Amino acid sequence: MSFGGSVSAMISSLKSNKRERTSAFKKLKNTGGLSGKLHFDKKASKKQLTIIKEKLQEENKKTLVKNSIIFIVLLCVFIYFFAFHKY
Repeated sequence: MSFGGSVSAMISSLKSNKRERTSAFKKLKNTGGLSGKLHFDKKASKKQLTIIKEKLQEENKKTLVKNSIIFIVLLCVFIYFFAFHKY
């Protein structure tokens, strides 16, 4: 059992890095409590919300197409190397 040096180094490192921890309840107390209500000063109209929704849907479609193309290409490469490539 010759681990005295490494264990003592670990303990001294932990002691030197020790800091005071703040609880999550103290953090919530500073933000207004546990009521769970949010308050926003800026408001968006229904037209703006629909424009944002359409943009997000279009971006999601583009990323889906890109990801599916990449997946299909990689799948074809793996099939080629594992099924048709002779060693």
